[in-house]
Amino acid sequence: MCGIVGYIGKRDVAPLLLEGLQRLEYRGYDSAGVVITSPKATGLKMVKAKGRVRDLEARVPKRFTGTTGIAHTRWATHGAPSDENAHPHMDGENKVAVVHNGIIDNATELRAKLLADGAEFRSETDTEVITHLIARSRAETLEERVREALRHIEGTYGIAVMHADFNDRIVVARNGSPVVLGIGEKEMFVASDVAALVSHTRQVVTLDDGEMATLKADDYRTYTTEGSSTTASPTTVEWEAESYDMGGHDTYMHKEIFEQADAVDRVLRGRIDDRFSTVHLGGLNLDAHDARKVRRVKILGCGTSYHAGMIGAQMIEELARIPADAEPASEFRYRNAVVDPDTLYVAVSQSGETYDVLAAVQELKRKGARVFGIVNVVGSAIAREADAGVYVHAGPEVCVVSTKCFTNTTVAFALLALHLGRIRDLSVADGKRIIAGLRELPAQIEQMLAREDEIKKLAAEFAEAKSMLFIGRVRGYPVAREASLKLKEVSYIHAEAYPASELKHGPLALIEPALPTVAIVPDDDLLEKNRAALEEIKARSGRILAVAHQEQEKADHTIVVPKNEDELDPILMGIPLQLLAYHTALALGRDIDKPRNLAKSVTVE
Repeated sequence: MCGIVGYIGKRDVAPLLLEGLQRLEYRGYDSAGVVITSPKATGLKMVKAKGRVRDLEARVPKRFTGTTGIAHTRWATHGAPSDENAHPHMDGENKVAVVHNGIIDNATELRAKLLADGAEFRSETDTEVITHLIARSRAETLEERVREALRHIEGTYGIAVMHADFNDRIVVARNGSPVVLGIGEKEMFVASDVAALVSHTRQVVTLDDGEMATLKADDYRTYTTEGSSTTASPTTVEWEAESYDMGGHDTYMHKEIFEQADAVDRVLRGRIDDRFSTVHLGGLNLDAHDARKVRRVKILGCGTSYHAGMIGAQMIEELARIPADAEPASEFRYRNAVVDPDTLYVAVSQSGETYDVLAAVQELKRKGARVFGIVNVVGSAIAREADAGVYVHAGPEVCVVSTKCFTNTTVAFALLALHLGRIRDLSVADGKRIIAGLRELPAQIEQMLAREDEIKKLAAEFAEAKSMLFIGRVRGYPVAREASLKLKEVSYIHAEAYPASELKHGPLALIEPALPTVAIVPDDDLLEKNRAALEEIKARSGRILAVAHQEQEKADHTIVVPKNEDELDPILMGIPLQLLAYHTALALGRDIDKPRNLAKSVTVE
């Protein structure tokens, strides 16, 4: 969600911070700000602005120089978007500056105490509470002042702190919201996402929850919030700065849709075992003996990751014959679920930092469950918390709306299902069949993408709709769910997904020419059942767009998708619907990469 960038070194800091904020724009935000200083300065200089980073840049004075600074893009939680509510936040004497991602749960109580103690607040935010707590501390060092303030805080935070009396350092801390240090040559960086760092360094240290760090120009040290030293070894980021460029496309979403064939090839590479008609998943740490003890699989994710989990659950049931289901992590963590030692729990997150998923993982671990992670970002919180897992290797996904990561996650689930199936009762012949289907996916994705112009024309027609219905049955239903989400996320058209089998139990009342229906119609054993649903819609003068393996007589339009194995068909059938959502949004003039009210990495509840 919100983005943090910081720097301490010898270079002019303002351009570096603004560049970093621009690289974090994809996370979603409504205001931005920057504060700077230098070793010889007598105070802190700050500029903030509601709106985009370009609005902030326009306000930065020409003589705004320094060598140390922190900056922020804010996604509103406490207080509406405004100049006053933008980060950084400073105390009454303008000595302490704080940027913060997360939510302070006891902010109201702390604010009341601080007001009674004479503090004057300038914003409606929870973050300003941290600023005043640090300013009121009389501890000798900045590190001690920050630790003292954090003892009063309940909630989640990733913070970076500067102080006019300690202008040779930046102090950072993490609890539930990512903080990454970047190690340069006699310079140090900090950010909430490696995207802000990779153009300057690929050597990073990711803080754990309950961990702090002090950054100086030529050094850094890490320690707990209690003051005990920790050992944090740098790792090398596998993605390069060029991975975050548009590469000639007009939007990141368009680029990432067209990267899917290569991305799928990456997630398959080195993992297929032709000799035994199975796959190698090195990070799984699940031998055959333990795999046969698994009695159930529970998949937890949010949004697109949840929908990928729905597809994954079906593949696990079909190929491994293990009962499996998917559930929103945001619901699971609150319903006091029964945690079964024979259940394999799988946490799914593109960023690896999704707060609801991370909280569910932590609760499961507390209860002794075995948790696997399926994530895209190496070294992320969920990757570190999980017992084992699979990286999906989709590469950086910048657009708020997920496309290639969704596809790679479904392929990763196919690999997991095949692995479990071959350990249990899946035959060699079926293993070979699924492997052949997986290898066909990249070329089939290319075939679908080559039909962009056809889908663009359809999108222009459906852009006039006020609402759309998406339907699918069994394997097609999660595809309908994800397609519905994509359309509403990026075009702002209301969309609803429903099982095709449930039409006659209520939704048929909505059918009329003004409500188009998108139907997922694969060539499988339910083909005639799905065609019967199309008949029901057509009999009520409904307009139909079918996504199918052959032309559908009752549909007004059909997008024909290449046929793969039945179990793998859902992976392909979502591709044209990503393009449909994209071109519908384009026709409506939407801000495609940064949809309103949304954020890429949801690190708050």
